[in-house]
Amino acid sequence: MADVTTGADADTLAELAKRRGFFFPANEAYGGASGFYTYGPEGAALKRNLEASWRERFVTREDNMEISSPTVTPEPVFEASGHLDGFDDMILECPECATSHRADHLVEDNTDIEEAESLGTERIAELIADHGIACPSCGTELADEPVEAFNLMFETTIGPGSSSPGYLRPETAQGIFVEFPRLAEYARNQLPFGVAQIGHGYRNEISPRRSLIRVREFTMAELEQFVDPESDEPPIERVEDVTLPLYSATAQEGEGSIERMTVTEVLDAGVVESEWIAYYLAIAREWYEAVGVDMERFRYRQHLPDELSHYASDCWDAEAELDGNWIEITGFADRGAYDLSKHDDHSDEAFSVFRPYDEPKTVERPSVEPDMSYLGPEFGADAGDVADELAALAERDPSAFDGDEVAVELDGEQYELPTEQTGFAVREETITGEHVTPHVIEPSFGIGRVLYTVLVHSYREDEVEGEPRSYLALPSDLAPTFVGVFPLMDKDGLGEHAHEIAADLRAAGFTVNYDDSGNIGRRYRRQDEVGTPYCVTVDYESLDEGTVTVRERDSTTQTRIAIDELPARLAALRAGESLVD
Repeated sequence: MADVTTGADADTLAELAKRRGFFFPANEAYGGASGFYTYGPEGAALKRNLEASWRERFVTREDNMEISSPTVTPEPVFEASGHLDGFDDMILECPECATSHRADHLVEDNTDIEEAESLGTERIAELIADHGIACPSCGTELADEPVEAFNLMFETTIGPGSSSPGYLRPETAQGIFVEFPRLAEYARNQLPFGVAQIGHGYRNEISPRRSLIRVREFTMAELEQFVDPESDEPPIERVEDVTLPLYSATAQEGEGSIERMTVTEVLDAGVVESEWIAYYLAIAREWYEAVGVDMERFRYRQHLPDELSHYASDCWDAEAELDGNWIEITGFADRGAYDLSKHDDHSDEAFSVFRPYDEPKTVERPSVEPDMSYLGPEFGADAGDVADELAALAERDPSAFDGDEVAVELDGEQYELPTEQTGFAVREETITGEHVTPHVIEPSFGIGRVLYTVLVHSYREDEVEGEPRSYLALPSDLAPTFVGVFPLMDKDGLGEHAHEIAADLRAAGFTVNYDDSGNIGRRYRRQDEVGTPYCVTVDYESLDEGTVTVRERDSTTQTRIAIDELPARLAALRAGESLVD
């Protein structure tokens, strides 16, 4: 075999993906719409296997729960979460051809600036003018054209008419947060616990591009880990020796580069402050390698201070190098108590858990017991609201009740009453615990981006017997098909025997592709191109001696195996055993 070339450029992968049925633009019979892709037979199987691998690592092995929430969400959820006001990208429209562009991408494509998204609309407009950036579609100068915020959510209505606005969810996370009170019950109100979800998200991208990298409909795999910030710690000892390739904010702001440090070193040096973030960076790094991401083309990049989302105290992106560009494939964020606090404020539910004390405590607690026979005649319909405000004031500022009179404000109007009519007192109370709003650690994976990365990084070219060959060096448990079954020729009973073997292997739990079209070399090449790890050839020796030829994809090594031993040997190969000792 000749030397192996690793990796594929965008054009090579797009051609392979379309020809072999991994993915292709959707609805092309009607002209299509950018940002939407159909996963073909090979791609759908690969995506399903990738999701199963993620589920096994981040749900099953971490003992987390998994839910599936609706993709259409009522408007109040996104009012509470802040998406209605802040889920925006920067848009600029060409005055000549009316093409809409994402303004920060124009800056990134035409300057040395790599993370323009954090710069804001005014600064982006200045950069477009300073650099004389023109419309990529028609060449018109874009200086002085307004750069505006564009909300990315797809809007819809729920039910007839327009009285119940809703949105296609831009992430799966809110479907977890909004159900927290019930999910906490399922977890017996015991922190920490994690809730995962794999599902579709929708973002009305201004300029979809780079194939599966930036699309309008995509699959996310998200985990929300709910923790008590004062007491919960991850099992860091499981990952303390895992090496992380980190591109810190300090390195980015100076002349630094990727540093490779163990989790222990990272935490000791304070490069990653949160043990929970470090823990998930470590197990994700092991998972990426297991599914075929090239660790020489992978890094964790820390968000710069002006990049951080308003809710995040720290955030790291897993990035893969694809065709010369570093592309985010996962975000790891410490979201604090932001999301649960927002839903607690906007809804009628309590988004907290009860933390019991080791021993009951006796505390002094200010409270009021207003004389409603006084408040009623004095304040009429507002009496109940005045009583509520008195209770809140006692909790907030007990010293307000030190004088002869106390005042509360209601809808901008001040109400005064004698302190003695409030029933204010500081009473001793025995309490057994307190309510805690959990903090959230969130790893958020873009499944389509990870899949695309795996395809790029697993692509190989070499020569076999003097002929060029391309293949996908996919891990066995990720490959769309595990074994191809071929008759040497479809005659003399070879085809029938091969069909029987294929059926037996399917019954044994293997994914099988039966192929009797063309010569045997072409069949091998077809399976190599879609990443099938093993091929079984049925020949005349199979009829005479009960053996078949088994060929391994990467090395093209072949060996004879008895047919009655075939399922067991393939199972061993799937578990990691070598074809040839």
